[in-house]
Amino acid sequence: MTHETDAAMTHSFDWTAGYASQRSPVFARNVVSTSHPLAAQAGLRMLQAGGNAVDAAIAAAAMMTIVEPCSNGLGSDAFCILWDGTQLHGLNASGGAPAAWTPGYFAAKYGADARTPPKRGWDSVTVPGAVAGWAALHSRFGKLPFADLLAPAIETAERGYAVPVVIQGKWRNAANLPELTSQPGFAQAFLPRGREPQVGERFTFAEAARTLKLIAQSKGEAFYRGEVAQAVQAFAQAHGGAMTAADFAAYQPEWVTPISRDYRGYTLHEIPPNGQGIAALIALGILAKFDLAALPVDGVASQHLQIEAMKLAFADVYKYVAEPRAMRMTAEQMLDDDYLARRARLIDPRRAQDFGPGHGPQGGTIYLTAADASGMMVSFIQSNYMGFGSGIVVPGYGLSLQNRGHGFTLDRGSDNLVGPGKRPFQTIIPAFLTKPGPEVPATPAPPPEGVGPSGRAASTQAVLPVMSFGVMGGDMQPQGHMQTLVRMLDYRQNPQAACDAPRWRWNAGTVNAEPGLAPATAQGLRELGHAVAPFADSYQDYGAGQFIWRLDEGQGDAAVEGYAAASDPRRDGQAAGF
Repeated sequence: MTHETDAAMTHSFDWTAGYASQRSPVFARNVVSTSHPLAAQAGLRMLQAGGNAVDAAIAAAAMMTIVEPCSNGLGSDAFCILWDGTQLHGLNASGGAPAAWTPGYFAAKYGADARTPPKRGWDSVTVPGAVAGWAALHSRFGKLPFADLLAPAIETAERGYAVPVVIQGKWRNAANLPELTSQPGFAQAFLPRGREPQVGERFTFAEAARTLKLIAQSKGEAFYRGEVAQAVQAFAQAHGGAMTAADFAAYQPEWVTPISRDYRGYTLHEIPPNGQGIAALIALGILAKFDLAALPVDGVASQHLQIEAMKLAFADVYKYVAEPRAMRMTAEQMLDDDYLARRARLIDPRRAQDFGPGHGPQGGTIYLTAADASGMMVSFIQSNYMGFGSGIVVPGYGLSLQNRGHGFTLDRGSDNLVGPGKRPFQTIIPAFLTKPGPEVPATPAPPPEGVGPSGRAASTQAVLPVMSFGVMGGDMQPQGHMQTLVRMLDYRQNPQAACDAPRWRWNAGTVNAEPGLAPATAQGLRELGHAVAPFADSYQDYGAGQFIWRLDEGQGDAAVEGYAAASDPRRDGQAAGF
């Protein structure tokens, strides 16, 4: 692997090549990219009012809980990576298990043979962290009053909105699942008129507006230590759940340092475990040992290497990733270059292999990104998991709760064993790309009194912001990070083209191929031993991404030259800017 040595050189995209799409790149100095246009516009409203990219991201995230309830809600978890103009920050706003959750709790309720907590219902709900994440981001980086950021979502929840095509399809699929529709509060909230809304039909969510107002007035305190937490406890007790107001009150999100790997002169940053972002880093660390650019971009050889690298990454991630304090193999050990080189040598270019067991968690996530003219860039993801999450909706509050507890295991030998307050394995992962900048001389500390100068100070390497991005969809997320970055960095495809390109999804032994994948490539992969098949789950798909690439790659002065933004055609969304 070689690194760029000329700090003035920027990535050269081919802006003319691409794939069939309904989208074009959006160029602007202030931009928001989301999977629903109303959320993008809510973010722009904050930027036009003098807010920054954090304000825009919070406003968009709040709006998304209303306009895409089939993927997220006020009871979601969230993660964020942001560039504040000088450095990167990471935020883990995923919640922990209720204090009552022990392996014995589940064995007593579901039998000694149960392998995981249930998929739906109260015993799948961990403390939701998204609202606390919004408050933490605003306290540290926001400019506008917190209540202003939630105003667009409140207005839309009360007034209603016309349900768009992709969201309606996912809503319709959920309405046919008794495991969801039978959950307390679900039908009342999400099946008005006794059914799901139709395309173009107005959906209002006044109860969620009530909760958003409480959050806005108290900056989240009413949610975690007030009226909303008390309502959650009462509803849980009425339906056999273990969640308490004390579980909510004990919750705090965590600021974390992103983990990273270099690739083709750039550096990819991910949130550290308990999330699966490390899978993308492992896969790219393995692919760095191969000359992908010498292979045809959509050909068999390139796709085979990517699939095998992803399989190796998942083999480790599913075995070792959990709450960091419970992991026997650290993130640093999993990303060690010598270790990745040994893993890369296991790949046979002539045949597919089984590198170990894995499982395929499902999706139910929104991703959004925002950037402003000052240079602040935000990569943010928020999710209920498996669509509508647990199916539980607290009446009177429109609080749709995630089912992240299903991400635990009941295997007592696993690092990811359920435990009180512990955070489960998480699928949602924001990402950020930087590149090395010029060396910056360090300012030496003054010598102690009576001691002469100690000589020339060592220099440090500047870090330049390049792209905030993410791809939704359960275990598709690290696969989407890897596939789109390979297209951009190895093959010079611009962000919208990389977004539009056909994808595959390795899924527990099968390579699910999107219809746009060339038949000859699919057949070539089969001849190498891959089990290539279409994706059978009508709810799920091949991920949906949002991308913002800084055109000057962080090398301009205080005035940002502009951004190129992309929004995935697999969703209803848009990139919008000014």
